[in-house]
Amino acid sequence: MKNTYFDLIDQSYYFPQEGFDLKDGYLSFHGVSLKYLIEKYGTPFKLMYLPRIGEQIRKARNLFNRAIKRNNYKGQYNYCYCTKCCHFSHVVKAALKEGVHIETSSSFDIDLIYKLYSEGNLDKSTILVHNGYKTEDYLYKIIQLNKDGFKNSILVLDSKSEINRLTAKLSDLEKPIKIGIRMAIDEEPQSAYYTSRLGIRHNDIIDFYKTEIENNDKLTLKMVHFFIDTGIKDNMYYWGEFQKALKLFVELQRISPSIRAINLGGGFPIRNNMGFEYDYEYMINEIVSNIKSACVEADICEPDIFTEFGKYTVGESGAIIFQVLEQKQQNDTERWYMVDNSLMNTIPDAWSIFEKFILLPVNKWDNEYSRVNIGGISCDHSDYYNSEDMNQQIFLPRYSDDDSEPLYVGFFHTGAYQDSISGYGGIKHCLIPSPKLIIIDRDETGNFVDTVYRNEQKVEDMLHILGYAID
Repeated sequence: MKNTYFDLIDQSYYFPQEGFDLKDGYLSFHGVSLKYLIEKYGTPFKLMYLPRIGEQIRKARNLFNRAIKRNNYKGQYNYCYCTKCCHFSHVVKAALKEGVHIETSSSFDIDLIYKLYSEGNLDKSTILVHNGYKTEDYLYKIIQLNKDGFKNSILVLDSKSEINRLTAKLSDLEKPIKIGIRMAIDEEPQSAYYTSRLGIRHNDIIDFYKTEIENNDKLTLKMVHFFIDTGIKDNMYYWGEFQKALKLFVELQRISPSIRAINLGGGFPIRNNMGFEYDYEYMINEIVSNIKSACVEADICEPDIFTEFGKYTVGESGAIIFQVLEQKQQNDTERWYMVDNSLMNTIPDAWSIFEKFILLPVNKWDNEYSRVNIGGISCDHSDYYNSEDMNQQIFLPRYSDDDSEPLYVGFFHTGAYQDSISGYGGIKHCLIPSPKLIIIDRDETGNFVDTVYRNEQKVEDMLHILGYAID
C-alpha cells in the first residue's frame, strides 16, 4: 500500500478546508493557484492575499454585533487595527476600507495617520487609540492631532509619569483631550516576571484618577484598557484578568461618568495548524454577556467595546513560498530539505518566540512522505524549522533528485509581524536578500489580480545602506 502525503493529510485533518485546496495536484491558497505564481515569478516570494483582511474584519464585527443583539447590550462595538502588526500601505488601506479604527504605538505612527488622511483613507472622525510609551515626540504629535480636529483621538496612559508631561503641553488646547488608562496585568505563572511593565498597577488607578485627572478640566477619561499578550483564550488566566479589568471599569464609571469604553486588548488566535479549533462565537458572547451582567449588577451604563486585532486581521493573508534546492541525509534518521532563502530572515517568529505556522507542500502530494527538517541557506545554526504545532514533527513528500520538477513548499498565515521584525528591505543576516513580495487582490468582477509590490532585494540596495559607493 502506498502511503502518500495526501493520504497523511486526508486521514489526519479535514481537507480541503478554508483557504486550502488541491487543483490538478497543486496546492491553492484562498483559490489562488500557487503553481501559476511560481511559474510567473519564480521563488522565493512572499504573498499577501488582501481579500482575507476584509473577511476577518467582517467575521469579528458580525459576531460581536450578534452577541450585542442577543444580550440586549446597550453599548457599541469598535474594531481597531493595530498598525504595528503590519504597516504596509496595502494592508492598512485594505483594513480601512472596512471602516475600522486605528491603534497606534509610536511617534511615526502619527505621521502615517496624517498621510492616510491626506490620501482620503480616513477622516477626522476615525477613532485613534494611542498606546505605547509616550516619548516627547509622540506626545507632541498626539496633541497636534487634537489641535487639527481629529475629534476621536484617545491617548491611553501607559505610565503615571506621562500625565505630568502631557498636562504641561495642554495650555493652548481649546477642548479637553480624551484619555484612557491602561491597567497593568499580572503575567502568567510561567513568565519570568509577575507584573507587566506596560500600564499602571490596578491597585493604584483609582487614587491616580482622583489626584491627577478628576479635577483637571483639560482631561476627559474615556477608556479602560488592558492587554493579554497570549490573546483572548478560554482559560482561567484570561478570565481572571478580564474580571479584574471589568471590576476596575465599574469602579471608575461610578466616579467618572465620562468613561464610556472598555478596550479588551489582546487578539484572537489564528490558525497555525490544520487541526486548529477555536469557538469565536462562544468567546465573543461570553465577553459581551459578562460585561452586561457586571454593569446591570452595578447599575451603570454599558460601555462601548473596543478590540485591537492585528494578527487576527492580517495573519491569515500571508504566505511564503520556497523551492527545495537540495535534500541531505546527514545521518540514519535526519533528512534535511534546504530551501532557497533564510528562514531566520523571512519567518523570524519561528526561531525568536517559537511561533508555528501551517507548512504544506505545493506539489508532489501523490508521493510517499517522510519526516524531515527544513534548513535555510544562511550560515547560522538556528536557520531551521523542524516541528509542527500538532505533532512536533514535519512530514513532507519524498522526491528524487532526478525529478523533472523540484519540490516547492509554503509557510502559510505568516502575514503578521514577520516583515516588521525582520526589517523588510533592510540588511539581513548573511546579506541574503528579501524575497519579492506579490500582492493578490480581486477586481470589480471578482477575478484575481496579482502584482509585484517589490522585487527581490538587489546587491546595490544593501551596499547603499551599508555605505559603500555604487559605480
